[in-house]
Amino acid sequence: MKEPAEVPPPLPLEVVPPDAGPKRGAGNSMRRVPFHPWSAALLLAVDNLWALPDFALIALAFTVPACFLMVFVGVFLVQRRRAGDSIGVSLAKAFLLAVVAAIPTSLTGTPVGLALLAWAGIRHPWK
Repeated sequence: MKEPAEVPPPLPLEVVPPDAGPKRGAGNSMRRVPFHPWSAALLLAVDNLWALPDFALIALAFTVPACFLMVFVGVFLVQRRRAGDSIGVSLAKAFLLAVVAAIPTSLTGTPVGLALLAWAGIRHPWK
């Protein structure tokens, strides 16, 4: 028969109050998510809104600048007002997502938008 194995001593537990961790909110530099969920949702909406006219060559002269401007202005406002980013950071994020949205196919904006939306979390987009 085998001898019973030695039981290790119990580990001491430390109870931490729920508000002891780093705060997540507007203007906090500890945020892990670079884009607000509304920015990612806007990229998805605009990218799929112009999916059908992208196939007509004559419509490209209108849809590419329109997609760029819609996403640029929308993401800038969301990042500035809702996420609490500075003007420079908001401009950079808006420009990046606007370039992705302006590519005349849904094959770039949709996966990028879905990935950002999943990363940002769609549970509480109003925070």
